Amino acid sequence: MLNKKLLNNVNRLGYPLMEITEELDANATLAAVVESRDGRLLEGFPVLLANTGQKHNFDYAQVLSKLKKEEDKLTFNKLFLLSLALYQFYNLSFAWTGNLKKSMSQEQRAYLQKFKSLLARNRDLPLENTVLDSSRVKATFQNYFEQDAKRTRLLKERHEELSLEFALSQLFSPKQKELFQKKLEGLPLTKTEREYYSRTVKKRVSALANPELHRLAQKLME
Repeated sequence: MLNKKLLNNVNRLGYPLMEITEELDANATLAAVVESRDGRLLEGFPVLLANTGQKHNFDYAQVLSKLKKEEDKLTFNKLFLLSLALYQFYNLSFAWTGNLKKSMSQEQRAYLQKFKSLLARNRDLPLENTVLDSSRVKATFQNYFEQDAKRTRLLKERHEELSLEFALSQLFSPKQKELFQKKLEGLPLTKTEREYYSRTVKKRVSALANPELHRLAQKLME
């Protein structure tokens, strides 16, 4: 049975398995994932490491210090190198990996090349106390980043919707904004609404459509 706190922390590092409820110690979570020896979590280690590096200040030495068993320390080292190999396989470059790569030993560099070769050939990935399937590791990584891209796109779209809503509120009264939206969507207007639209709203819309006014407004915002 997996520790609930571990699952919560794993979720917050981008590999959702259950609800988030507690404060996160990212490096301790990585260590706990290694100690769990749970195949499902180990397959997601590259995702967790990428998010830790990007958002939570990954510290290799700190993770290592939290591991008591030599076998777990060796497993962590291989998971770390496997993760870097996977990033290279997908041509991903992270700023936080730069100094880590420079400080690698010859043995680590050899393992990195080995994992790159195994990933390219879809071969099993041997760790210290288990073996991971290349296809599953790659699928887990791809699925996460595809979902992340979708979440980012949806957030951007929502932000744009809210920005537009705010901008319209600065220019039009609630009634004017309602007519603006109805006209935009091709909905029918009553006689009174058509008259009010032509008399008031249309003038503002015409002004907004003026390219020179738009250029000047953009210049003022610089």
